[in-house]
Amino acid sequence: MFESDIEKFVIELLRKEGFVHLSPEALAEEREQLDEVVLIGRLRKAVEDLNHDANETVRERAIKEVLELNKPCIADNNEDFYRMLIEGISIEIAEDGHIRGKVVRLIDFENIENNDFVVTNQFSVHGTRERRPDVALFVNGLPIVVIELKNPEDENATTYSAYKQLQTYKQDIPNLFFYNGILVASDGFDARAGSLSADWNRFVEWKDKDGAKKNIKLVPQIETLVSKMLNKKTLLDLVRNFTVFEKTKQQDKSTGLITVETIKKIGAYHQYHAVNKAVAATREAAGKGGTRRGGVVWHTQGSGKSLSMVFYTAKLVQELNNPTVVVITDRNDLDDQLFDTFSASRGLLRQDPVQVKNRGDLKHKLKVASGGIVFTTIQKFLPEDNSEVFDLLSERENIVVIADEAHRSQYGFKGRITQGARLKYGFAKYVRDALPNASFIGFTGTPIEKADKSTQAVFGDYVDVYDIEQAVKDGATVPIYYENRLIKIHLKDEERKQLDEVVDEMTEEDEPEESDKAKAKWARIEAVVGQRERLVTVAKDIVEHFEERIRVIDGKSMIVTMSRRIAVDLYDEIIKLRPEWHDDSLKDGKIKVVMTTSATDNPRFQKHATTKLERRELADRFKDPADALKIVIVRDMWLTGFDAPCAKTMYVDKLMRGHNLMQAIARVNRVYKDIRGGLIVDYIG
Repeated sequence: MFESDIEKFVIELLRKEGFVHLSPEALAEEREQLDEVVLIGRLRKAVEDLNHDANETVRERAIKEVLELNKPCIADNNEDFYRMLIEGISIEIAEDGHIRGKVVRLIDFENIENNDFVVTNQFSVHGTRERRPDVALFVNGLPIVVIELKNPEDENATTYSAYKQLQTYKQDIPNLFFYNGILVASDGFDARAGSLSADWNRFVEWKDKDGAKKNIKLVPQIETLVSKMLNKKTLLDLVRNFTVFEKTKQQDKSTGLITVETIKKIGAYHQYHAVNKAVAATREAAGKGGTRRGGVVWHTQGSGKSLSMVFYTAKLVQELNNPTVVVITDRNDLDDQLFDTFSASRGLLRQDPVQVKNRGDLKHKLKVASGGIVFTTIQKFLPEDNSEVFDLLSERENIVVIADEAHRSQYGFKGRITQGARLKYGFAKYVRDALPNASFIGFTGTPIEKADKSTQAVFGDYVDVYDIEQAVKDGATVPIYYENRLIKIHLKDEERKQLDEVVDEMTEEDEPEESDKAKAKWARIEAVVGQRERLVTVAKDIVEHFEERIRVIDGKSMIVTMSRRIAVDLYDEIIKLRPEWHDDSLKDGKIKVVMTTSATDNPRFQKHATTKLERRELADRFKDPADALKIVIVRDMWLTGFDAPCAKTMYVDKLMRGHNLMQAIARVNRVYKDIRGGLIVDYIG
């Protein structure tokens, strides 16, 4: 078997999907010169067919903008082109004495067969050197997909070598990738797809809806990818609704120069299938006679759940006639993190999300006729003045409430009597008071417990499940390993039982009176766990373990403590051992404490006080693999929703269980370089 045989096989698969094959010779007749990567004649015809209301001058100006992308960075040009592709190109014209904008479309996303789909092979392109990608797919003359193939019978010609060849093409013929939607690397059997900025570990297989359940070893992965991912419908859906661009900042410590890198991400198969199922379920739930329960999407921590929520929202906005989308979390830091993710994806969402400041602002932002993506914490739906009912805000039916981590107990409808003899309901009841005709959908990174009836009552059944086992198998996350390094706590059995009870109360309840009661118990146990002699031992062991580990792997570490007091004390003990790790400046230092503080805290706590903006700067430092910040000490912050792929070790000195434990340890399960697992080091049991 030769590489040309693989080409023929792929081309035949694409012909079955409705692509027209143009031989290299036929394609040459459509290009005036070999540095042209857009089939201009086909683009011109498509623009004319799709824009009958635009005259030739307007159409030609639009085509000129497509062909004259000229930023120095491939990804930035690609982002500009993506905006043209999705939104159309706005051309200003003088009409009836006024300047108006005429939008010119490049692709008809609604009527797929109105577009021109072409595949060619051995696509010769002149750049700094002449290169010939094996297969290229064009939509309306635009090179949307590039496929590089290797011979499966050559043991040195692997899928990875095909990926490396694509990286070479990016250097030598960069203009081809200005228009790229998807890259594919294959050895003729194995096949992986990724974005133009994706590292090798982000090139992934594509599976059918039930791909995780089927034995697909009998079918070449390249066949599955072409037929299930590159068919006309899925290809255009991925380009339009499952593509985002994110910006990452890096600062050169020696010069102080800040550079901004554009990262392109496209949805993986589990995100694509889940989002489309969730949108269909929501459409049905929100329709006439619908249950208003859109279901629950369980995608394990680290597999891109937040981005799936972005994709879902973007597609839902198109499907439900400009609905208002309310995104609810149960903690301020989670609200901030998810809001940042959505804000970074405003190009896909085609609007700017807004964040609620207080109850009054919530009422103002939800009393709108339509539209909007509104972020709020669920606590803002708590009625004022001990009322049992929250104010009615809107009776509209095209409102969708997205709850992050939907399994938590406070999302229920049921009422209970508090210590203060007051009837308090689950927050779902108050949201229903405010938005009686809204539809609910939940996203969670951890499974719903069998005994949890509230979640089903609010949201309905699972829409899609992507569990830990499948995520690890697909390479979407890495395995988590456990190391027991217990430092003895001298607790009686009764005290340990008390501590377990306190963990439950502190992490699952939101009732102020009950929290105060739990804190009283907690304080007694915290004093034992935070004994100075014990912390000296813990600090010494962490330092030795960390220094040994970074000799083996390049990764960062998180230390999780029971309290802010212990976090500060442990920091001091570590600094005694390694004083050079400390620095008063937020911009320097190897270790930092990340926690909330108040003006009434003692001076030892105040040394670690940070504003929201400063914590964001620390987060940027910690996420940057090249930054000197290698260790953070936290109590609750950054344990849910925080994504730092270079964090590969978590030292746990805090009792956690259930959802909170699963969410915390998932901080170290992200894919990063070639590191094959995250490590949990347990000091408390």
